[in-house]
Amino acid sequence: MQSSSDLENPKQCEFKIGQRVHWAGDCRRIGTVKYVGEVEGYSGNWVGVEWDNRDGKHDGSVNGVRYFNAQFPKSASFARSHNLSTGVSLLQALDIRYRTSSTKEEEDEMYVLSASNKRVNVQLLGKDKIEDKLGRFEELPGASLFYLGVSSSGDPFQISKTLPNLKELDLTGNLLSEWQDVAAICSGLPALTALNLSSNTMSHSVVGISHLTNLRILVLNNTAINWSQIEELKDSLRAIEELHVMGNKLREITTTSSNIVQGFDSLRLLNLEDNYIADWGEILKLSQLKCLEQLHLNKNSIEHIWYPAADELPYSSASPDKSYKPFQKLRCLLIGANKIEDVASIDALNSYPGLVDIRCSENPATDPRRGGIARYVLIARLAKVEVLNGSEITPRERKDSEIRYVRLVMSKPHQNSEEIKRLHPRFSELKAFHGIEDERPSNGPTGPQKMASGLIAITLKCVGPSIGEKPPLTKKLPATTTVGKLKTLCESFFKLKSIKPLLYLQEEGSPLPTLLDDDMASLNDAGVCTQSTILVDEER
Repeated sequence: MQSSSDLENPKQCEFKIGQRVHWAGDCRRIGTVKYVGEVEGYSGNWVGVEWDNRDGKHDGSVNGVRYFNAQFPKSASFARSHNLSTGVSLLQALDIRYRTSSTKEEEDEMYVLSASNKRVNVQLLGKDKIEDKLGRFEELPGASLFYLGVSSSGDPFQISKTLPNLKELDLTGNLLSEWQDVAAICSGLPALTALNLSSNTMSHSVVGISHLTNLRILVLNNTAINWSQIEELKDSLRAIEELHVMGNKLREITTTSSNIVQGFDSLRLLNLEDNYIADWGEILKLSQLKCLEQLHLNKNSIEHIWYPAADELPYSSASPDKSYKPFQKLRCLLIGANKIEDVASIDALNSYPGLVDIRCSENPATDPRRGGIARYVLIARLAKVEVLNGSEITPRERKDSEIRYVRLVMSKPHQNSEEIKRLHPRFSELKAFHGIEDERPSNGPTGPQKMASGLIAITLKCVGPSIGEKPPLTKKLPATTTVGKLKTLCESFFKLKSIKPLLYLQEEGSPLPTLLDDDMASLNDAGVCTQSTILVDEER
């Protein structure tokens, strides 16, 4: 039975399962239609919606009757059709964004408080000129139409006539779901080179799509897309240079005709951050992308990295190119916040021929707070890297790091040459390059002279708020001094009463200092060497 409002507005009942809608008056509250019909105990027709933000009342079941299945306990609700919007066309959204003038009430709300706490209205200088310029759509080089309820293209001819010079279009958070609508929008925008479709839940059906051939940048973050769909889009993306596919729960790189990804001949940047990829073998399927320079893999579940041997390379049976090295053009690799625990995975990055920019922070193997290796060790182990974790490595920092690393390895007891070669592949190379000789037992006098050869000069700086301003101290201490002993010495040096010190190693180029939390570790084992700076903080 329909309500009187439904009879008066029959179009409001024209909802279909799977359709994207938003709450009337709130373009950011977006959901998917899961049910259309009657609800037991209530009059008229209802629309069951599962909300993207999970802000609902139930899971599709009301009073013991199940109407549909939602993914979460309270992500769904029922609504009258007049409370939902099926969206607007591209040009309608353009009018809303750029031609809607602010009302007097809105302008009255634009104020600042004076020194006497009185409201002073704000006037926007040049407001009319700005609105006039934005209103001339034919001159717009870019348009940002995020969260405006765009659900369809409208007439492509009218789009082309209205926006002949539009090069960049941001459609984040709208109601688009059909690729045919995306193709229609692109067909009406011949100059378009960059398109952002983030947070539009796209259909899995990718059939007969064209008119994407001019796109150079395509952003598909949080669109529920999988790699099979990307493969189907490939022939339409012949000029694509940047492809962003973040937050799509990808686990596999599913190819169609071979065991490697083919095509994408202009692709320079591929962003796969914030997905579920765990097996590096999936990433190796991208190894034959001949223009790929940047690969973003932060926030996945990767545990181990390797460089494939010749017999492991995933060549295409259709056009094998065995002269091409895997990832030959790759310069930048972001693998932060994964699950890499073995240092061998870090060493394997040396085999990637052009890799000079690496982010590997927030992995167990590279996080000193979780027992991982320090920045200077990473620099020494990675031969070609010029930028590490977003910070440039200067020639001075590289030299100091490599020397410090060699001395650290040499200080480790009971390691034979084979064990050192396995655990520290660059040790012999660095030792020879920097002319570092093995320490020889002394036949001369012992005592003070012998002690001096093992001293390191460190600078201690107080940073604790309760410690007060104290000048830095430079002290020479044995490298075998433990962290716990240094804490006791700091209490004496700085006359700290009832303050328990915390020590941090401040490394050049590292954005954050490293906490020295193992009281039994020697300064040498903790990575402290001559000219190191130790920050003295306090427990809170």
